[in-house]
Amino acid sequence: MIQSDPFAQIGFNARRRTGGGLMAPFVWLGGLIATALALTVGAVLAVLTAAAVAVIALIAGVVVFFAGFAFRARRARAAKAHRDEGVIDAQKVGDTWVAYGWEREGR
Repeated sequence: MIQSDPFAQIGFNARRRTGGGLMAPFVWLGGLIATALALTVGAVLAVLTAAAVAVIALIAGVVVFFAGFAFRARRARAAKAHRDEGVIDAQKVGDTWVAYGWEREGR
């Protein structure tokens, strides 16, 4: 019998057959095993992804921690260099202090 409407069998029940033959239980079991395997692989990949994100976050935290130390040391060194700028040597001559090695900016 030829169907006159080719779109008549589109839908959820379009592929359902009565009986299913001798291979139907084996096909169903194969689908069940494939589904379980896919779920297992997906779960393993999700755990590995979560572990990778945790390791990346840990390493980023360590980098930020050491960067804080570096910036603090840089600020301390810059402040010390700024304080020490100017007079290289000063001696008291008579009643006045004489500075050696001091130069004004722009001279």
